[in-house]
Amino acid sequence: MTQTASPTRSAGAGVLSRQRSMDLLRNGNLLLIFLGLCVVASVIAPEFLTARNIANLLQQSSLVGIVAIGMTMVILTAGIDLSVGSTAAFAGMLVAVLISDGVNPLLAVVVTLAAGASAGALMGGLSAYLSLPSFMTTLAGLTSIRGLTYLLTGGTPAGGDLPEGFQLLGGGFIGYVPIVGIIFIGVTIVAALVLRGTTFGEYVYAVGSNREAARLSGLPVRAVGTAVFAISGLLAALAGILLTSRLTIGQPTAFSGLELDAIAAVVLGGTNLFGGRGKVFGTFIAVLLLSVLKNLFNLVGLSSFFQMVVTGLILVAALILNRILENRGERA
Repeated sequence: MTQTASPTRSAGAGVLSRQRSMDLLRNGNLLLIFLGLCVVASVIAPEFLTARNIANLLQQSSLVGIVAIGMTMVILTAGIDLSVGSTAAFAGMLVAVLISDGVNPLLAVVVTLAAGASAGALMGGLSAYLSLPSFMTTLAGLTSIRGLTYLLTGGTPAGGDLPEGFQLLGGGFIGYVPIVGIIFIGVTIVAALVLRGTTFGEYVYAVGSNREAARLSGLPVRAVGTAVFAISGLLAALAGILLTSRLTIGQPTAFSGLELDAIAAVVLGGTNLFGGRGKVFGTFIAVLLLSVLKNLFNLVGLSSFFQMVVTGLILVAALILNRILENRGERA
């Protein structure tokens, strides 16, 4: 005896299919824009496709990209981390000071990464366990950590004679590919696997979608909130270490405005500022897209002021496009 699917089940399957189609379109539109921009750039500036320029492009985008991956995880839980720029600058100075004082470079890197993760965990813990807005806790972190950065050396740069092995981290190449670019890609892959293939990743999306429902379901909401900020601090510290490695000196003024660049890439990549939806792949493409724009502007000789205006307009246009696609998906 054959069974026929009920009308309700068929309708539900149709709605789910349409929603998945809209999700695929939303996630793919940024990639298409990125590829189209690369084609336009190669026509306008033939030197864009040279191996040297592409390597330079990847190297320049990697530090912001690494921080943006951590920011994605924070925003997925409906949080925000404004302290990443200060944390990265502090880490860059700390690792330079430690190595200059004779500490083993590997140990200095581990200590610095732990310091970044601890700073993130502290701010995340204050937000999660005391119910403080993450905007305010990380804004306080932005100011206080930057102050600590200046206190390390009285506001002067540190380092200058760092070991060659350490310098390879941020300035070395494997063939034409910068090592920092490989690290960026590796961080993206690991984050994607964690978010999509682990219980912790499921908790991140659940907390961001509905914090109260997640709490009532027995999920460790506070621990998850603290953990994503620790990850953000860890990756910000990694970016600071890599910059110091490349420059061979720690700069207390480095990474000013980094938090805004990271947030812009996350939002442009399709992650919902209110949490619960987004992918690190979208952030990865958005970072490259913004880097291609800046690179193209430099190749054609446009002023930095004009670059800021155009980049802002493109960001708004991308957000509007994502909103239109979301609304269509909700009506489907």
